[in-house]
Amino acid sequence: MNNEQKKIMILWLKRALGFTAISLWLTIIYTISQSSAPFREQAPYCMISTMMIFAVLSMVFKGLEYWEKKA
Repeated sequence: MNNEQKKIMILWLKRALGFTAISLWLTIIYTISQSSAPFREQAPYCMISTMMIFAVLSMVFKGLEYWEKKA
């Protein structure tokens, strides 16, 4: 695989991962909001899930950027 193909593949991986992360986040937030618990009990789950999903996404993006620089 040449460098141009790697860069295009990394770009599309970033797009797909971003879309997947946002879709997963929206699904989890919707699921949490459907519970019968009051908002005060739902808020920590919303915050923790948001932090975990986007922390993993950030780590993967950093890895892809590192791979892109090497290409």
